Amino acid sequence: MNFPELLSHNRVISIVGDILQIQANGVALGELAWVENGDPIPSLAQVTEINRDCVSLQVFAGGKGLRSDARVRFSGHAAQVLFSDSILGRIFNGAGAPIDGGPHLHGQRRIDIGGPSVNPMMRVVPSRLIETQVPMIDVFNCLVESQKIPIFSIAGEPYNELLARIAIQADADVVVFCGLGLIFDEFHFFRDSFENEGVFPHTVMFANQASDPIVERLLAPDLALKVAERFAVEQNKRVLVLMTDMTAFADALKEIGVAMERIPSNRGYMGDLYSQLASRYERACDYRGAGSVTLLAVTTMPGNDVTHPVPDNTGYITEGQFYLHDGMLDPFGSLSRLKQQVIGKVTREDHSAVMNTMIRLYSGARQAEQKQQMAFELSEMDYKLLKFGQLFAERFMRIDVAVPLEEALDLGWRTMAECFEPQELLVRENLLRKYYPK
Repeated sequence: MNFPELLSHNRVISIVGDILQIQANGVALGELAWVENGDPIPSLAQVTEINRDCVSLQVFAGGKGLRSDARVRFSGHAAQVLFSDSILGRIFNGAGAPIDGGPHLHGQRRIDIGGPSVNPMMRVVPSRLIETQVPMIDVFNCLVESQKIPIFSIAGEPYNELLARIAIQADADVVVFCGLGLIFDEFHFFRDSFENEGVFPHTVMFANQASDPIVERLLAPDLALKVAERFAVEQNKRVLVLMTDMTAFADALKEIGVAMERIPSNRGYMGDLYSQLASRYERACDYRGAGSVTLLAVTTMPGNDVTHPVPDNTGYITEGQFYLHDGMLDPFGSLSRLKQQVIGKVTREDHSAVMNTMIRLYSGARQAEQKQQMAFELSEMDYKLLKFGQLFAERFMRIDVAVPLEEALDLGWRTMAECFEPQELLVRENLLRKYYPK
């Protein structure tokens, strides 16, 4: 590569971990650079902090072996990502380079990542449903276009399996998957799942693996979200972005902050954690006169602690959460704050009645379980509730259940009819006459 001589700098101030500090002027925050260290291929780096003429760069390949006379050449632009229809069905790493062994993408358009979020005047009120065929989402906590919502869980739960199923079954034009800190098995699980189910033709995959440079973990979400934004704005696509795991993203922020000797805030995380998370989540949008970007991201909670800085800050930014534990989506811990935008408006008229009645009955089933565990005498209604609770968990809460929305509503009526008489449901008479199984 040939660079203008004016962009070359070799006044190294310090090398701390993966952070290289040099003296330079005319450099922009987030700009990419190449570090020439005597190797045949220069190392890629990114500007992470500027303090007057002291520029800090995060070296992608790490700081091991960097020399004090290393030469830095700046590119003049921030990180960029390829964008065209040709990227569908492809797999990229956290720096945006293809890693699937497919054909080279020469001559394709490159666009800068990052930039400001969408002008609020160009956002429209969400009003369309994204059907996932997961009953606990579609029936009880609808996923609405342009929604930003996390899956709260803990390590060891099958959140990757849930995310893969949503990618395969969701009613979306384009799926953009972003894996952060994936181990080898997780990367191949997603790759094989998408290939075996035939969804790769409308899927783009960005995968930062655990062995990859940590700075790529910070770039990968921006690459994925910029690609999603362009598909929505330029091609009017309904785009679903799936990410796992945002806690790994936050941990990468913390690690880089510590290396740069920044003063930490809560539990070692930097004070800008909220802003860093919000700048990504706020990319979700329903564009006026164009498509939409919907964001569903896994957030693991260390120690199952919802007050941990990452889930705590996430809760203030997003529009609800799905709570996954014991291999099931919890109907009480989960919440979609936008579901009222679609329930009964774009879904069937009995949707609200089925949702509210089944949750009320399941709550009664949980209370009956407690009475049974404490050896209290159970009534006839308690036994009915216990039966309903078992059927509800098997037919709706398990994440491996795949049912279209209208079939799930019919299944809800059948499940209630197996356990209760019509008058025991406390549902409007006109709905009972129309939907209660005869």
